[in-house]
Amino acid sequence: MKAKITKVRQEVKYLTIQELYQEKGYPLSFMCAVLEVARSAYYQWRNRKPPAKEQQDTELAQIIQEYHATFGRILGYRRMTLFINRLNQTHYNPKRIRRLMRIQGLKAEIRKPRKGHRKSTPQINAENILNRNFEAAAPNTKWLSDITEFRIKGTNQKLFLSVILDLYEKSIIAYEISRRNNNQLVFKTFDKAIEANPGAKPLFHSDRGSQYTSRIFQGKLQSIKAVQSMSRTGRCIDNGPMEGFFGALKAEMYHLNTFHSVEELKEAIDAYISFYNHQRFSLALKGLTPIEYRNQALQNP
Repeated sequence: MKAKITKVRQEVKYLTIQELYQEKGYPLSFMCAVLEVARSAYYQWRNRKPPAKEQQDTELAQIIQEYHATFGRILGYRRMTLFINRLNQTHYNPKRIRRLMRIQGLKAEIRKPRKGHRKSTPQINAENILNRNFEAAAPNTKWLSDITEFRIKGTNQKLFLSVILDLYEKSIIAYEISRRNNNQLVFKTFDKAIEANPGAKPLFHSDRGSQYTSRIFQGKLQSIKAVQSMSRTGRCIDNGPMEGFFGALKAEMYHLNTFHSVEELKEAIDAYISFYNHQRFSLALKGLTPIEYRNQALQNP
């Protein structure tokens, strides 16, 4: 095993030397010295014909490096395997991808923050009808909603993101970004969801934030004959999939970057939600994206 690891590492060094020499014109002697490679060994590698399996491993290692950078360092070996296979119509084994990622020292860089509970003075309370039943038989039968906060480091600037998630395929069917955490933030998000899904009468689950417990919002739910459900006080797990989305968003985008303005952060949130809905392949959805899985169900009710 150690011999295989050493061999692939040498391949990566040789490829790096070749690429920098051909594309940048860097001196071979300098690069060989920096990477601790004998020039004779490099020339021997360059002129040889590698076995098919070794050549494929080298090419696959390059794809892994590219995807690791392209997708913001968020892919562990299982999801890396899924992304490579989906985007290249291949059938690589996860064990092979894991081995090549370990050799290159690559792994998912994900950090999950903890979230506190927001206190509110409710006008309306609802039972926890969802009761942690996070399965849905079809789109638009169960919607989850919540708000999360973002800060621009070193400033007092904040952004608030309101989201509605369809529990069937966990796609984001509506969201709204604002610098104010008020009722209008939630109301606009809900109106967008209804506009995009006319006729929907979902079970609507949220926490007990003041926006969701207001009489105006209850009126909006009643107008489409939706049933309201609320998490128990302090029990974030009652809205687990919604918390899971926010955790992924912050771990895969927010905490891996530094933002200097609310405009820059807003663009990044928009881009991540588009990526999440349309490009983030999911093992739980048979290798499809949330929107692909949703569209399949809507086209074949």
